[in-house]
Amino acid sequence: MRLMRLTSALFAVLLIVQGAARAAQDAGARPPADSVAKQVQAHYQTIKDFTADFSHTYEGGVLRRKTTERGAVLIKKPGRMRWTYTQPEQKVFVSDGIKIYAHVPADRQVTVSSMPADDKASTPILFLVGKGDLTRDFTVSYAEPIAGLTFPADSSALKLTPRVKVPEYEWLILVVDKSLKLQMLVARDSQSGTSTFTFTNLKENVGLKDSQFTFTIPRGADVITQS
Repeated sequence: MRLMRLTSALFAVLLIVQGAARAAQDAGARPPADSVAKQVQAHYQTIKDFTADFSHTYEGGVLRRKTTERGAVLIKKPGRMRWTYTQPEQKVFVSDGIKIYAHVPADRQVTVSSMPADDKASTPILFLVGKGDLTRDFTVSYAEPIAGLTFPADSSALKLTPRVKVPEYEWLILVVDKSLKLQMLVARDSQSGTSTFTFTNLKENVGLKDSQFTFTIPRGADVITQS
């Protein structure tokens, strides 16, 4: 479920970085990160959905290993998302706004959990459902280079650290290019593992349908229900 929770931060963080890049171009220098976050908060409401191809690399953590996977993602407010992994193993994570489904065909198993209520959700989930406030919930700063991770040349990046500790991650970083296209989402978890999502072909407000976020449990699959 780490993936589902991290994904919900994409809407808000992407817009923060976009605002930062625009402000920097207009003023000739980077504005304070907090001011950028305040400007972007209002604009965030205009993002209804987006699609992208992605690669997901996880490195470190307890096992101290590196894995890379690829696929495509669909996100739609409020609370809908579909992550379809195609390489090297097929798997899918789907939220229809009420339930969250995780399915790995090779395991013949589906895990089902409920979308957290507003007062129980972590900060990323609040952003996914269109709630929360960037400067209230995060300490915002520009991201510094990270050992073992290179940001693309001429990119812009912001780092978000939750003001209230959450179990899913310690901080998030978003990277965009000069044209404001989303390039990377980086998250550090509590086990010192780093998830790096690299995005291509990102398109916003494409008019995704609710039916694209339905999930049918395959016949014969074991169902595990989590509270």
